[in-house]
Amino acid sequence: MSAMSSTSLQTIGAIKSYHHQAQHLVKNYLLADPFIPYTSVLTGIFLCKVVYDLCHFISNSHSKTYIILTKIQRIEWNNRGISTVHAIFISALSLYFVFWSDLFSDRWHNDLVVFRSSRLSSLGLGISIGYFLADLGMIFWKYPSLGGIEYIVHHSLSGVAVAYSLFSGEGQLYTYMVLISEITTPEINLRWYLDTAGMKKSLAYVVNGVFIFLAWLVARILLFIYMFYHVYLHYNQVMRMHIFGYVLVFGVPAALGVMNLIWFGKIVRGVKKTLAKRCEC
Repeated sequence: MSAMSSTSLQTIGAIKSYHHQAQHLVKNYLLADPFIPYTSVLTGIFLCKVVYDLCHFISNSHSKTYIILTKIQRIEWNNRGISTVHAIFISALSLYFVFWSDLFSDRWHNDLVVFRSSRLSSLGLGISIGYFLADLGMIFWKYPSLGGIEYIVHHSLSGVAVAYSLFSGEGQLYTYMVLISEITTPEINLRWYLDTAGMKKSLAYVVNGVFIFLAWLVARILLFIYMFYHVYLHYNQVMRMHIFGYVLVFGVPAALGVMNLIWFGKIVRGVKKTLAKRCEC
């Protein structure tokens, strides 16, 4: 009895020791200011792999559609799972920093908004970079099955802007404003899932199309206008950024904005076409 008790105490002691070591690792390395840009990017890539495998495992066990898909369709199915999880995470974090956090508020700080950052804001950007790198790798690996040149341009521009903001600490507010646009990704992916599952004529497909239209209008059109208005109001601060950061603040959102308008035109035509077919029925 005493031997079992002694063994239990040793086990508990070992668990506590590993717990303290893990806390030390997280505090002094993973979340230490000098290491956050690097550990967060690696964490983002690792999480993409984890989500991919989970999507495969869950879908293979519970989805009748998944098991009849081709190999490339399964890869895209899992890849869209990654982008959905990333979109939910980064859009929620972006909404928090832009509209609720005091970090970028003009009311509580006297320093320049373009130079503000925190451990959490840097961690979020790093994880996002990890996602963009992983997704670009997937696109190049299966090009053009997972996306054409427009996806490469979009991810490259986004990745460069987010990376600069992370490693320089400049313009993180504007980076998060643009990243709010990721809120449209889950709806886009759901549309693909519905189509792949043979539900293109369902009510869910129509409702999804309307939600895409509204989300795209708000997050990728109106919000970009608001971002440029914010830049205009704080232009004296933006001018103090490094020239590369200054160019990114204007150039990347402008390029992405043009792409968003082109895609929005396609969305409008698609919604009209879908609604017209419903009315005919």
